[in-house]
Amino acid sequence: GITYQARKEIHKAVRKILETEAKIFRRPFNEQFGTFDGEDHECALWLLLKKSQSEDKEVRLQAVQDLANNSHWHDYQYGTVAQTCDQRTAIGLARSKDVDLRFFLPPPPMPKIKNDYPIEDELRLLLVSLPQTGLDPCVQYFTSLALRESSQTLAAQRGGLWCFGGNGLPYCETLGKVPSETVELFCLQALVQHSKVSSHCDKIEAKGGLQLLQRIYQQRKDSAKIQRNIIRIIGNMALDERLHSSIVRAGWVSVLAEVMKSPHVIQSSHASRALANLDRDMVKEKYPDGVYVLHPQYRSSQPIRADILFVHGLLGAAFKTWRQQDIDRRSDKKTSEGEEDYSQCWPKTWLASDCPALRIISVEYDTHLSDWKAKCPVEAHRKSIAYRSNELLDKLRAAGIGDRPLVWVSHSMGGLLVKKMLVDASKNPEMDKIVNNTRGIIFYSVPHHGSQLAEYSINARYLLFPSVEVKELSKDSPALKELNDDFLSFAKDKKFSVLSFAETLPTHIGSMIKLHVVPLESAKLGIGDLIPVDVNHLNICKPKKKDAFLYQRTLKFIQDVLAQEL
Repeated sequence: GITYQARKEIHKAVRKILETEAKIFRRPFNEQFGTFDGEDHECALWLLLKKSQSEDKEVRLQAVQDLANNSHWHDYQYGTVAQTCDQRTAIGLARSKDVDLRFFLPPPPMPKIKNDYPIEDELRLLLVSLPQTGLDPCVQYFTSLALRESSQTLAAQRGGLWCFGGNGLPYCETLGKVPSETVELFCLQALVQHSKVSSHCDKIEAKGGLQLLQRIYQQRKDSAKIQRNIIRIIGNMALDERLHSSIVRAGWVSVLAEVMKSPHVIQSSHASRALANLDRDMVKEKYPDGVYVLHPQYRSSQPIRADILFVHGLLGAAFKTWRQQDIDRRSDKKTSEGEEDYSQCWPKTWLASDCPALRIISVEYDTHLSDWKAKCPVEAHRKSIAYRSNELLDKLRAAGIGDRPLVWVSHSMGGLLVKKMLVDASKNPEMDKIVNNTRGIIFYSVPHHGSQLAEYSINARYLLFPSVEVKELSKDSPALKELNDDFLSFAKDKKFSVLSFAETLPTHIGSMIKLHVVPLESAKLGIGDLIPVDVNHLNICKPKKKDAFLYQRTLKFIQDVLAQEL
């Protein structure tokens, strides 16, 4: 009885404090507190909130985990946490698996727009306000492209000509109205490039860019592409800890927590990267643009023993390259059953479940068959393997690659990039941890001695404008021979474990050409095992199913070379 009376008195005092706080800060007061009876679970909530702000990191982390794992809170208690928890706790909850979204306040209401500018014009004004001198050529290109497309909006609305493109042969159409989504995408792609520059992120924040992006995000729920670009920008800005409080105040934590639950691996991985960059309490690494953690994407008590790094090839991407082999509806009678278990990214699903103690990372970079297709047609050296190696090495060190035992997994041209990165790292004392911690490398159809792709013209434009990447794959490329010699000379000393797979079936390129992109003799590195597989170049890294030879042999190699760690 005495305890109960004490609880009631405490409740009265807490209620008065909350009422006073609500008046001072002009917040709505939750009347649910009037029914507070001091039960144990009520005390537990406040105790956990207090612990989540403890000076002791272990206490903080455990409190956030307990808050997230308790599924018996009432509606008003979720609201209590949403309104009273600090920034660090909110980010920790967003990175907790299966967290209830009621823990998060919705994005703040957007301020009323004083002018009648459409969103694409507001984006254009934001771009104009950003520094335009001394820019990386890629940033300059995207900015000028976005501004040119946006500036034609008015002409188009008046029924004039609208010229679309700019990085190939532009074409003009007579349109009554420019599709605003297209203009927004141009502007957002330019902002993505600006967001890679730290000083430009400050300007984006100062000009209200976080709120503008939030408004576009909420209005464009129908466009996954627009939303993905926006979250990519937030992920880049989150690399700067000084901007974290602005990102949280603009309502991005609740948005990212929701996107983390998306069944689409690309969307959830973009959100996961942004939250990992915000979570300085649990994550010491930072994930620059194009570096994605496939596992673990949530906070976990499971210690990470080793890293697996996936590097795609020509025309590949961080996710689509590593999907399960596409289901053939005509030949597969169990299509509906198969589609249920279909993996959009087998490293994230299959490998993560088989080896939960691994951190699995996939990187992304632009590659093209022809300069007509180039997203950023700037000076050629940017696209060379040598340039990409230096750029990626810096990003990978920021992500903590080299701090743990490491296995590389590469497809096609990605394998050449892996070799170049290891050769470059071996010559740089600051990067030698990457070399010394490398335990093994898997090559899926890597053209160590060149590819037939470089000998063929897929059509006239590829004949006239083969990209730097394709030129580097030609059989008589001196750079390719030098790279292979350099790699072999030090790989033998380091005694790397190497496993190579080679395609035996031709690949359809366009409607006219079938060719072995990487012949067996070119896939032969000279060290390690070489296994021919009856698939084409595109499917050599896409197992048909989890118990298929390709995946099982890959898994065995990883488990063998990391046996000590796992």
